[in-house]
Amino acid sequence: MCSRTSSRSRTGRPRSVEADAAILEATRAALVELGWSKLTMGDVAGRAGVAKTTLYRRWASKNELVVDAVAVLFDELELPDLGSLQADIEHVVLQFAALLQRPETKTALMAVVAESTRDEPLRERIRTSIVDRQKRLVLEGRQRAQERGELPSDRDPTSVDSTDDLIFDVIAGAVVHRALVSAEPVDAAWVQRFTALLIGGLGAAAATP
Repeated sequence: MCSRTSSRSRTGRPRSVEADAAILEATRAALVELGWSKLTMGDVAGRAGVAKTTLYRRWASKNELVVDAVAVLFDELELPDLGSLQADIEHVVLQFAALLQRPETKTALMAVVAESTRDEPLRERIRTSIVDRQKRLVLEGRQRAQERGELPSDRDPTSVDSTDDLIFDVIAGAVVHRALVSAEPVDAAWVQRFTALLIGGLGAAAATP
């Protein structure tokens, strides 16, 4: 998997996919062990076996590095075609919940979200590197359901983006709240009830001009 890092153009030697992966893995391990406040670029460099200058050529700050370390984990999420919208959603929600239970995901995500409350550039990086990239799952799922005839075709193309945003917010918000805030299990029974509620809402949203 190729990691995505700062969009800023940098010069120098070509990027190493292996080095990037090692750095991001070291970042997640350091976060679990040390927490956000004690994490330093130097510690990450030592764990990854690279020079600290190597990190700064790729990431301008700890904030950028940690967001990218989280983002590649969410890139693992997939939406397989299981034959129905219900089954597709249940699968990706369970996959998402399992990802949130991994110590490296839980620690990193909670840390960057908390820090972003007082750091607008960090909040924007979370939006572009994690949220916007994962909206692909909503787009894929909705298009697939329309092709199956489970959802009507979009009558108003201009409203598609806002609907996708709403669907993503509902799914991500519900699962993150239950798993990380309420600390309740996101098990098969809960996911089945949640998906049924969501699909009912999707039908209502499609019928709204």
